[in-house]
Amino acid sequence: MRTFVLLMCLAVGCLAQAPHPCRSPPLLTGAMSVANEKVNAYAKYDYDALGERIRFKEMGSYENKTFGLDALLLFREGVMYTINHKNRTCKKERLKKEDFHPMEIPADATLLGRVILGSPSGPGQGLLVNTWYGERATPTGGKDKWLSTFTEFGCIPVSTTYYTDKTGWVLSTFFNIVVGIDDPQQFFPPKFCQGAELDATADAANFYSVFKNIN
Repeated sequence: MRTFVLLMCLAVGCLAQAPHPCRSPPLLTGAMSVANEKVNAYAKYDYDALGERIRFKEMGSYENKTFGLDALLLFREGVMYTINHKNRTCKKERLKKEDFHPMEIPADATLLGRVILGSPSGPGQGLLVNTWYGERATPTGGKDKWLSTFTEFGCIPVSTTYYTDKTGWVLSTFFNIVVGIDDPQQFFPPKFCQGAELDATADAANFYSVFKNIN
């Protein structure tokens, strides 16, 4: 009983404090789902903010066509690999280095609210989260918009809804997240990618352009 009262007091104390922008741990491994009008996908990912690297192993449907996808995004090197293990081939594309955005709530974000997911009635029954809104100017003069929910403790992402003129609203939800990287080799392309040639004349890739490579 004393433990329960103590936990409730801590929760009340946290609710009384103003939420503040934060940045997630730099090394994360987890799973996520991505959905909009065209895409419905599930992915396992490895995230390295220190090296600006992300690895996605994904499956789902795009425009009512099922797919499996393995993509390695190396922002610092400006390269993205789309890996086909069945055919042992790789497509190598340019990647804009400035397109890497760490998992964070930036300082200019607007707090929309703080809630407890689940129930505050007992220990372990609820999760304290903060929801934020923000906008990001684009090179064409437009604005991307986002809505993100992160945990109060640890600054772990729960969900993000992102809007661009090209993709519309895209909902990403995150789960089974572990702090740290189990296998650093995930951030290196397989040996059969060594012969892949970079098309320097093609448009630079981004997270959503990987779907162009689905066969």
